Amino acid sequence: MWSIPYVLLVPGLVVIGGLLLYPMFQLIVMSFQKVGLAQIRGTRPAEWVGLENFEKIFANDIFWSALRNTVAFAFVAVSLTLIVGTAVGVLLNKLGKKMSLFVVVGCMFAWAVPPVAQGVIWRSLFDAEAGIVNWLLNLLPDWLAAPPDGQESWTGTPWLNETVPLYIALTVCVVWAGFPFIAVSVLAGLKGIPAELYEAAKVDGSGAWHTFRKITLPMLKPVFAVLTVLSIIWDFKCFSQLYVLMNGPTNRDGFNLSMYSVAEAFKPPQKLGTGAAISVVLTIILLIITVVYVRQIVKQEEM
Repeated sequence: MWSIPYVLLVPGLVVIGGLLLYPMFQLIVMSFQKVGLAQIRGTRPAEWVGLENFEKIFANDIFWSALRNTVAFAFVAVSLTLIVGTAVGVLLNKLGKKMSLFVVVGCMFAWAVPPVAQGVIWRSLFDAEAGIVNWLLNLLPDWLAAPPDGQESWTGTPWLNETVPLYIALTVCVVWAGFPFIAVSVLAGLKGIPAELYEAAKVDGSGAWHTFRKITLPMLKPVFAVLTVLSIIWDFKCFSQLYVLMNGPTNRDGFNLSMYSVAEAFKPPQKLGTGAAISVVLTIILLIITVVYVRQIVKQEEM
């Protein structure tokens, strides 16, 4: 009888192994091979090249540029998503049940939009000629939002052609789509905090910010730990939104690691081994960040 729970786990483990572990194993194997169009067609076997793929990407300036873009974007996007989501979650907790439900449903529509559709929406909003972003900037006075040098208005400003404006648009897109999940998770955590703690703080004359730092934030640490790890993973491997905003792997200066991996693997001449090596490096980076962060959280909980 003791073995029944383990037997029941077998179907789930088989699915996980088939959908996650086996493809990951194949990716790792491919990262040590030379795989091109001939190998895909089956006319030539894959050639084992050892660490050559990793040496090539580490010697390429595009890899370090993509790594820099990935880390900088993830840091800003994760921070803003957590801040905005937490603020909205606290606001939802202050609203009545009907209004809170209405706002939650509205926010979740944004979170439910597929990543490709998110990119299409924000690409149209940041369009150089007909985008709403440029239209809104034109409505502002020049002292608040002066047009770029040499332009009379913001119309025609190519947000998505340069790296920094491109990542500004990507950050807005990702934060817009990601904060509802954070807000709902924070709201669920707030519902579990005893009301007596806030009543006692109010009696002691504690202000809103002091109460948040001394009661809400410590009580929600486990929630923030999970949300931070998930946000880091999602934003580090952001691809679909960037692909749509960039209109494909066209601007090498704007690559992140995911885009660089796809460009190496599928743009002619196809180098799937190099693309796999980039993906392995990205996976290792995410594992290191996750392990280090989780260990820090565990140490703080033990203290």
